[in-house]
Amino acid sequence: MKKIRHTEQQLIERCLNGKKAAQRSLYDLYLGQLMTVCRRYARDDMEAEDFLQEGFIKVFKNLKNFRGEGSLYGWIKTIMVHTALRQIKKRMSFEDAADVYYLSSDPSVLSKLNAEDIIQTIQQLPEGYKMIFNLYHIEGYSHKEIGELLQIGESTSRSQLSKARKILKAQITDQENVTL
Repeated sequence: MKKIRHTEQQLIERCLNGKKAAQRSLYDLYLGQLMTVCRRYARDDMEAEDFLQEGFIKVFKNLKNFRGEGSLYGWIKTIMVHTALRQIKKRMSFEDAADVYYLSSDPSVLSKLNAEDIIQTIQQLPEGYKMIFNLYHIEGYSHKEIGELLQIGESTSRSQLSKARKILKAQITDQENVTL
């Protein structure tokens, strides 16, 4: 059986008309990319799946509000990030973050690590640091935008990012020392 490719607008219209197959198509279309986004904020895959599920519920509930300004993927990604942030904020406080390590590292260390090592190291950051690190470096938000999203000051965002970088630097140095 040959699959018919729908334009984005047609897919949205079919979803809005309650067509389950269209909703499944939309879900499948962005599943991989959005799961990667959710994993950046989650403690584990199970939590990432929860973020994804809750995010898609919001997507389908609010799809009628998509105005077509920008990409559909970008709109959905924003919903996923906001969903993850709301869930994380419920269970953490920036003041509860772990102690910071103040070690120096060789700048060439990072180039010796593979992408999986770097991702795993970022995942080990305390939640507040990881969230701000991801929002700033991965998602491209400014400190002002992060502050508005998380209802914190810009200076708190900068401070948390600085501490996250120091921890990452220390962890990467430790990893390099173990492999020597």
